[in-house]
Amino acid sequence: MTARSIRVAVAATMATALSLTAAACSNPDSARGGSGSGSASAVVGIAYEPDSLSPLLGYGKDGNSKIFDGLLALDADMELRPALAAELPEISADGLTYTYKLRQGVKFSDGKPFGAKDVVFTYRTILDEKTNNASRTELDAVKDVTAKGEDTVVFTLKYPYAPFAQRTVLPIAPQHIAGEQDVNTGAFTTKPVGTGPYVLTKWSKGEKLSFAANPDYWGGEPEVKKFTMAIIKDDDVRATRLRSGDLDGAILPPNLAKGFADDQGKKTYAANSYDYRTVTLPTANKVAGDTAVRRALDVAVDRQAMVDAILNGSGKPAYGPVPTDSEWFTKGTERPHDLAAAKKILDEAGWKPGKDGVRVKDGVRATFPLWYLSGDKLRQEHALAYASDAKKAGIDIRTEAGTWEVIEPRMKHDAVLAGGGSPADPDFDQYTLLKSSLAGDGFNNMAWYDNKAVDAAIEAGRRSGDQAERKKAYDTVQRELVKNPGYTFLTHIDHLYVVDDRFGPLTTQVEPHDHGLASGPWWNVEKWSTENAGGSEK
Repeated sequence: MTARSIRVAVAATMATALSLTAAACSNPDSARGGSGSGSASAVVGIAYEPDSLSPLLGYGKDGNSKIFDGLLALDADMELRPALAAELPEISADGLTYTYKLRQGVKFSDGKPFGAKDVVFTYRTILDEKTNNASRTELDAVKDVTAKGEDTVVFTLKYPYAPFAQRTVLPIAPQHIAGEQDVNTGAFTTKPVGTGPYVLTKWSKGEKLSFAANPDYWGGEPEVKKFTMAIIKDDDVRATRLRSGDLDGAILPPNLAKGFADDQGKKTYAANSYDYRTVTLPTANKVAGDTAVRRALDVAVDRQAMVDAILNGSGKPAYGPVPTDSEWFTKGTERPHDLAAAKKILDEAGWKPGKDGVRVKDGVRATFPLWYLSGDKLRQEHALAYASDAKKAGIDIRTEAGTWEVIEPRMKHDAVLAGGGSPADPDFDQYTLLKSSLAGDGFNNMAWYDNKAVDAAIEAGRRSGDQAERKKAYDTVQRELVKNPGYTFLTHIDHLYVVDDRFGPLTTQVEPHDHGLASGPWWNVEKWSTENAGGSEK
């Protein structure tokens, strides 16, 4: 999980709103036109815009970017398929060498050819410590990347990193442009050029990102010619604009999505996800960093009540970053709601109720602030429910709303209602979430969690190529989080999208936490057919 993955969380919901509009018109002045006779457009509302559109700084690292392509991509079933690579990689018997044959005839949107040098440039630049990429540790296994001619790239690893192929969905940047600029501040960060199905035409900060179909896209020119991402941060505003007809679709929290259940002109899509909501318990805070307080909160919280009341059943209780239905989940680490047990833990640790009901130990009151992102109703409701449960145990949690600019400087000492989640591999979440050396590195390890047993286990899980050994390592991590939870995991959330029915049947993937730009029913918008789409332009 990366910085902005937990920031999200600290997002999911980093919610996204989607507005899709299509026109397939034989007569451009008509409200509706014939099948496939004209061009369609799609407008997607998102809650948060990226800081940068450069893959060298982390944009699109989990794949599915509309501006760029990776060597590989994920299909509807989350299986790897070739993209800029002509085929899946050849892997050496020892798991230390990955060889990729590249697709021929691919061009960047400026007309220049794509080649092996661009792949080498992209990975070496990300691994350069001068590059401000908070996700660099995700490529820690890479010892070197080299080109063999124009059509072959070879990665040499330091250790047999089992999920390495999944890392190569990372978008490829053009050396002839990005290599001529400052990687952290150059124009490429806001005016990117890639090989993907869409070209960025304009970025109006805080308002929208506008894209046009790439007519020379190697996968075929998309039928949806115009693609716009409107930035709408507030969940209620997205729902209101959807209802008024200003938007044709949106990702909405369950309690808002249910308001469209009887709308015959709209269809609701539920996407399974690894997206969780969690509360960071910063180690530097005298209360939240106390192991007894952490353990008490872990059983004082009523997770199922949150699933029922906040998510309307569209999710499940979370006991860690791994969902309970995953093969990687450690059975027996579920923590049932038990207020009596929470009070007993606090009593035995010396946290005694004061006159006002708030517990005190050595003159320190059991109170701390909990921040959530302004406008994010799911985070707000989770925060309020968590504070209510904590109060019953004698812990006073004060909820506060703010922007990330307000929240981030406070993360070392204040709790945050955060989010994260990746369906790819347990390493993708747990390393950046829990590794002690990453504390204070942007949105990595937001709780400043420090557990030597966890550090050793996640290193073992990362470096072993043996499935059984990896499972044993991640079992250790999950059991350690029971003993000393640096986070209180609350729920795993299903993503709900309400979309105008005129787009016909759409599909979704299993989604990560960070689903703002290229997930949802429009994850493969470049493959949409205008035969099912019609309507007036907006």
